[in-house]
Amino acid sequence: MHQPTSQPQPHHPHLHVDLDPALRQALDDLADATGRPPEDLVRDAVGRYLDEEGALVRAAAGRLAVAHAGLLRRLGE
Repeated sequence: MHQPTSQPQPHHPHLHVDLDPALRQALDDLADATGRPPEDLVRDAVGRYLDEEGALVRAAAGRLAVAHAGLLRRLGE
């Protein structure tokens, strides 16, 4: 389990991700077709994924908070 620390985590500007050959080929093909670097396409895709997943997680947390509002209120007393 991840334990939070009081020290800031180091910033890693580079991330290496291994892609299977078919996915890499699709990325390269799309980059070529759009005239954009593959790195830009990956950055955009990761950004969209994080936005979508974040929205799903926030929605689930909201549903849990509503469903357990009574218990949360009692715990806060």
